[in-house]
Amino acid sequence: MDIANLKAFMSISKTGSFSIASTELFISQPAISKRIAALESEINTPLFDRIGRKVRLTEAGKALHKHAQIILKEVDNAKQSIANLFDTTQGELKIATSHHIGLHRLPSVLTHYVSSYPDVDLAIDFMDSENACKLIEQGEIELAIVTLPLTKIPNLKQELIWDDPLSFVVNKKHELRGEKISLKKLTHYPAVLPSHGTFTREVIQRLFSNKNMELNIKMSTNYLETIKMLIQVGLGWGVLPTSMVDSKLQILKIPAITLTRKLGIIWHAKHSLSNPAQALINYLLTQK
Repeated sequence: MDIANLKAFMSISKTGSFSIASTELFISQPAISKRIAALESEINTPLFDRIGRKVRLTEAGKALHKHAQIILKEVDNAKQSIANLFDTTQGELKIATSHHIGLHRLPSVLTHYVSSYPDVDLAIDFMDSENACKLIEQGEIELAIVTLPLTKIPNLKQELIWDDPLSFVVNKKHELRGEKISLKKLTHYPAVLPSHGTFTREVIQRLFSNKNMELNIKMSTNYLETIKMLIQVGLGWGVLPTSMVDSKLQILKIPAITLTRKLGIIWHAKHSLSNPAQALINYLLTQK
């Protein structure tokens, strides 16, 4: 099968549109239609149902999609392996990171990296750690610098870089300020926490679930900076990285409780790393 035809097929599958896919691939719409027609002729079956402006995969298209994803990734791996032979650190590097890590951990790292490797075209996507891991699995990005999952994900490698201590906090006027309290007492007060399904929420949830305690959650969001603001205005207690705590917040004293999350790098175990990716990993490892 022609690689260009498979790339056109995958682009249409992702975007659901011939016109958007043609823009993404920098070719004309007639050209992309010709590529799909050639592919359908080769396998002697339609790959898309065209209903009005909507384009959907047929059953044959769904079957091909699984294999095309593997084929194109292997082609990329072959190219990368050959490029690595020349031992140059250049080309595109796609990474993902969370907003918090991007703001609080990466500025000095990326300043060093960009100045050390000026021929690398660095593309950064900011997203939730959980979504970043999914994109690594799908081969959409090469590296993610994120909150590490509590349970390792099959086919993904991970390397711890930073321990990130967490603190229970309230605003300066909260009635719990200044007291030594128990986790049980906290459950009687509303909490503002990271959204369900996030790795940080899982760290917090596991602490209470292990003690058979149910949280009283008032609000949740994926953004730690937003959580900080909501706690500051008095909407409840919360859990934040200790590095974010300032004079507007009060750390709660909870005896014998230590809470932390792990921040680090994730990449796909079965994909060849590019030289730019390996260079970034090597530098991050010096930050441990």
